[in-house]
Amino acid sequence: MSDPLLSLAGLDAHYGDFQALYGVDMDVHAGEVVAIIGANGAGKTTLMRSITGLVANQSEQIQFHGQPIGGLRADQVAYLGLAMVPEGRQLFPSLSVEENLLVGGTVGRAGPWTLAKIYSMFPILEERRKQKSTSLSGGQQQMVAIGRALLSNPDLILFDEISLGLAPVIIGDIYKALPGIISEGMTAMLVEQDISRALRVSSRFYCMQEGRVSLEGRTEDVSRDEITAAYFGVSE
Repeated sequence: MSDPLLSLAGLDAHYGDFQALYGVDMDVHAGEVVAIIGANGAGKTTLMRSITGLVANQSEQIQFHGQPIGGLRADQVAYLGLAMVPEGRQLFPSLSVEENLLVGGTVGRAGPWTLAKIYSMFPILEERRKQKSTSLSGGQQQMVAIGRALLSNPDLILFDEISLGLAPVIIGDIYKALPGIISEGMTAMLVEQDISRALRVSSRFYCMQEGRVSLEGRTEDVSRDEITAAYFGVSE
């Protein structure tokens, strides 16, 4: 197997005196979809924020394309080809839909994703491109957040709780778009509390519990009982 696209080695993360991650080891290879599952407070969002430079770490603990990036700022990480669709979407309320999308393109990376392609995937955004992003529904705002990340043409895209707070029909629409995104040769990490949904779209998973990896494996090789025990921290 080729070297991993992303590699975490003994990753610790702190918020002041509070430690949120404890010695996390993970590998993500090009072209795969890896799910990160776990209950609230398991450390999933801190993991995403660490990878993307929003939480400072020791440089060698995170490697991307074989390069240590743990000590880089978020903007530096983005230029290297890492993008995140953050929990809560975090759009710029003063900007229009199209202006929010174009923020992703300021990274200046070449690739298949263009504004026209985003509008083809999410036609409602083209219809409402001149509206303020805050005028959209939650599901439409999530589409903007996904489009913004894609316009940076990343090699690895991180989805942090993209279904949170959305109606089931909207969640279904967003997940229907994922195969088209991954078919462009992109690699993805997906944080999701819905175990069944996460496992359906991923080839491998890591389960986190209290800031540590409690179980990992190929989705087809691990039983639901094993996953449930790791998810809730239940000893056999």
